[in-house]
Formats: sequence, structure tokens, C-alpha cells
Amino acid sequence: MNEVNKTLFIPLYGKSQVSKKGIILHDPTAEKIWEEEGFPMHGKSKSKWLAYNMAMRARVFDDWTEERLREHEGAIVLHIGCGLDSRCIRINEPYSNWIDGDFPDVIDVRKKYYQESERYHMLAFDATKPENVFALPDGERAIVILEGISMYLTNEQVNAFFQALAKKYPSLHILMDVYTVFGAKASKYKNPVNDVGVTELYGIDEIQSVLVGTEMKLKGEHSFTPKGLVKELKKSERWFFKIMFSEGLYKKIYRLYELEK
Repeated sequence: MNEVNKTLFIPLYGKSQVSKKGIILHDPTAEKIWEEEGFPMHGKSKSKWLAYNMAMRARVFDDWTEERLREHEGAIVLHIGCGLDSRCIRINEPYSNWIDGDFPDVIDVRKKYYQESERYHMLAFDATKPENVFALPDGERAIVILEGISMYLTNEQVNAFFQALAKKYPSLHILMDVYTVFGAKASKYKNPVNDVGVTELYGIDEIQSVLVGTEMKLKGEHSFTPKGLVKELKKSERWFFKIMFSEGLYKKIYRLYELEK
């Protein structure tokens, strides 16, 4: 795998470790895959605080996806940049068509642990090539999960991808995490992806700038660290976690946007 693809092991490790503790995220699939595919983690990547943060982020995306599926039965679910994530299993709400997409070598590994079915498919997909969008299944409405992918794309690439999605689907619901420009610059010194060789990331300060030509709008912003999930940590850990991931400071680096068309 190249350096960008190797970053998928950082959230996989975090989710597996938190799942073992029985808090925040129940993810036995992550535990199994890490046991078989994992390797020694170094530096920031093995931080328990980062693991908590990765698990909380995943849980927020899970809860959002389930809520959208309850509202829009029959919508196509597109998880782009899925890595080895098991959201398709963690979700309790039924779905009719779920597609997990990532680079070909990621999908090759993924197929060792996931089985396709009538309602679940895996697809080699490169978000830097917007023409790939038009090979996706047709539908009136798509729920699009973009977790941990935008920071590897330039603003122009994000906008081109969004324009293609908007042409393909009359109705869109998107949840996307982004670095701010400051956060992307600061990542050169603090980001755990540096541990697997990634040195260049991109940030978005004005979310409207990547929505040009899409008819999409910002519906709202979500927290990565909901109080209910923070309460699942030990009392002795909550104080330090809140300092590290306080909303005010964290938003200067990292944001979570919900978009709609």
C-alpha cells in the first residue's frame, strides 16, 4: 500500500483498542482485522487519546448514517474512502444498497473480511477522478459518508467530486470531516499520519468554496466529541480528554460538516 492507504490502519487500531474496552464503539470486526493485519504502532498513532477520538468520530458517523436511513428508506449509501471500516456491519438500520469504495489495493484486503451481497458491494474508487461517480448505481437519493478523506484532496478536487455527485443524484446527504487550513499546516508537526509517511494534507476554511456549482448547502456542523460519549470514559480520563479535544480549540483545527442538496 502507498502512504495514503496506510493511514487506514490508524483509525482501525483506535477502534479495535476502544472496542476491546467495551465503550463508545462495539467493533469486533476491527478487533479481528487488527489482530490479523496490524503491526507495531509508534508515536502519536498509538496514543489512547487518539484511539478514543477515532472511536468517537466513527460513532458520530454511525449515528448520523442510521438517522439518515431512518428518514430516507431506500437511499443509496456511499462510503467513499472506507478503508477497512465495518460501518456496514455496525449499522442496525436496514439498507437496500450500500457501496464501500476505496483504492484497489485497499479493496483487495477488504475482500478478505467482507462478503458482497445483493445489498452490499465493494468498489475500487478514486475520489480524485470525478468521472468515477457516473459509474455508481443510479438513484434519487444518496447518503454519502466521507470520513477521513477530504484532507488528502485539494479544494479543487473536492469541488469537482461534489459537482459530479450533484449531477448524478437529485438528492444528497453528506457528512464530511475536514481540516482547516491552519490544521493542515499544523499537521506537519502533530498528525499521526506522519508516522506512516504522509507529509502533505489540505484544509478547507470556507466550506462554501467547495460547494460552487453543486446546489448543495451547509445544513449544520456536528461535534466529534459528544458529551454522552465522553462520559463513557473513566472519570480520571475525562478531564484530560476534554482539554485535548475541547470544542473551541479543536474547531480551529478540525471541523465536521453536514451538507445537503
